[in-house]
Order: sequence, then C-alpha cells, then structure tokens
Amino acid sequence: MKRIAILGAGGQAREVSWLIRDINREHPAYEFLGYIVENVSKLGKYDTRENVLGGESWLQANRGKVDCLAIGIGTPAVRIKVASSLSQQFPEIEWPGLIHPRSILDRETCILHPGALLCAGTICATNVTLGRFSLINFGSTIGHDAEIGKGCVVNPGANISGGVIVQDGVLIGTGAQVLQYLRIGASATVGAGAVVVKDVAAGCTVVGIPAKTRNS
Repeated sequence: MKRIAILGAGGQAREVSWLIRDINREHPAYEFLGYIVENVSKLGKYDTRENVLGGESWLQANRGKVDCLAIGIGTPAVRIKVASSLSQQFPEIEWPGLIHPRSILDRETCILHPGALLCAGTICATNVTLGRFSLINFGSTIGHDAEIGKGCVVNPGANISGGVIVQDGVLIGTGAQVLQYLRIGASATVGAGAVVVKDVAAGCTVVGIPAKTRNS
C-alpha cells in the first residue's frame, strides 16, 4: 500500500479522505497518513483538527515516509500554486489520479493526468481529458471529447457538455451547465447554476441564465 497525505484540512480535504477510503474498500491501495496544513494555528471552525501532520517542514522531515500526495483544496489557483511548489521540492513524490469506484467513465478513451480527482457519482463520457490536479466533484457530468485543464474545479452537479474546452484554473460552480463545444478561458469563474451559451473570456466571472459577465 502506498502512503498518502492530503494537502488541506477543510471539507474538501475530508471528501478526498472519503474518496481514498472508498477506493480502499474495493481494493486496498493507500495508507492514509493525515492532513498537511502549513499553519496549524490558522485552522478555522470548519477545518478538521484530527490527523493534522503539520506543514512543508513536516513533509521535508518525513519525505521518505510519504509516497503520494493529493490536494484537498477547492480553489483552482491555490491547487495550481501548491502543486507546482511541492512538485518542484519533492519530485520523488507521486500525485496519483484518484477515481471513485462509483464513478462512471470510458476507461479505454479517457485520460486522467497526475493529481486529477474523480469523485463519487461523476460521469465522464468518451475521450475526456482531465488535466493535472483537476477536481471533478460528486454528481458532475463531463461529455464526450471535453478537456478539463490543470487545476480546474468542477463543483457538485455541474454539467460540462461534449467538446467543451475548459482551460487551466477555471472554477465551475455547483449545478452550472456549459453547452456543447464552448471554450472557458483560463482562470474564469462560472457561477453556481449558470447556463453558459457562449465562450467565456479568460479571467471573467459569468452568472445567470443565460450566463453573462458579472455587472454587465
């Protein structure tokens, strides 16, 4: 079994822990070590305090005891920053793609890059590509030939239609819908429940039905 730690200690981190537990129920693969948080004194009321290991200094001191890392943080920019920093500092540590046993995907044609997480109840159709450190949260659907970029977060119940390209660092809100063959630019945000009917420019936030740039 590979020894794995989770970066973060909030609700998203606990959901990643659940993902790992359910993978182990199907086939024991990971020994969960605990949560890595840089500043334990700043843990909030919604953060766990159980199994908190420490920060990067702990990881440095115990690098020979950690085989894998997973990111339990729901903010795309932070996911990318943390992954980039730790990948450079600890090149020997693996970032496994984690697939919940109750997700559905075409395993022959879908591509999961390192660090991608596919949570419970998700559906990925044919030829889907999930970029490094992307997170597809529970109950989301990804249509055929869609591409999800590095560090993207697709929140629960969102639907990405076929042929959509989601560039790096995008946040797709809970229950949002993105129609076929559109492009969501890097670091954009699609608000919860929004219905996207045209391309979204990089860095923009769109909300509503149909989705429009905020304050426009």
